[in-house]
Amino acid sequence: MNRRSPRQAIPVGDTDPYAPTPARPVRARARALGNDVQFEPHHHPWGQLAYCARGLLQVTVSAPPLGAAQARRCNLTAIVPPSRAMWVPPGASHVVTILENAQLYTLYIDPSVVPPHWQRPRVLMVSPLMRELVLTLALATHADSADCQQALDTLLLAEMTAAATQSLAVPMPDPRHGDRRLRALCETMMRTPSQHTTLADWARHSGASERTLARLFREELGTSFRHWRQLVVLAHALPLLNRGTPVSAVAAACGYTSDSAFTAMFKAAMGQPPTRLHPTAQR
Repeated sequence: MNRRSPRQAIPVGDTDPYAPTPARPVRARARALGNDVQFEPHHHPWGQLAYCARGLLQVTVSAPPLGAAQARRCNLTAIVPPSRAMWVPPGASHVVTILENAQLYTLYIDPSVVPPHWQRPRVLMVSPLMRELVLTLALATHADSADCQQALDTLLLAEMTAAATQSLAVPMPDPRHGDRRLRALCETMMRTPSQHTTLADWARHSGASERTLARLFREELGTSFRHWRQLVVLAHALPLLNRGTPVSAVAAACGYTSDSAFTAMFKAAMGQPPTRLHPTAQR
């Protein structure tokens, strides 16, 4: 087995040349990055769309979970293949990690054009048109006409607004204020996604009742234990599939004894079979 190189934390760098304004609300930045590069935690006053034309990203955003009080926060981590993009709201602290060699496109979007209901992170399904708009914006120069730039910006924002979303981000308890029993359960399952232990089994070893754990999932993470576990499995499966690992091996690594059961779960969640994530299928 090849050893993966240590993760390299790098600063975001100077973003001033790419800062959006109300007059030019969308700015694009393109970079080719190697695997296991990680940008230091940061935030900025504008929104951000993270997309990779090839490779695989992991984006972690600090945000309140759905249905929870705004004062309570959790970390939402999403694995982002080329068919998806991650929206980061203005001001949200986030970390971007390159899991596989990637062509990273970062779009910075001025708060003046961010819809009011876009104050939470979300995973967007990338249409062919959205993909081409991102690539075109990354090639734009100051020599391009203002009318052309405005047309591209308007069309991109319309595509983003119309794009279907997916609940692929895995919420994790707040590392400082989250319930320690819930943190221990979630951290263990993230390390061992093939372990399909029931919530009742976890309760016997956590010092909390099954009912209490179910309540903590709802209150702190805004989801059920069953759905959260499925998100963990998907987060584990996506990098393996992107590397070309056979579906049967990925299913086994995720704790499935049946390839067909794994494929059915994956297709229901992602809208496509796992074979579509194989590198040869993305060419």
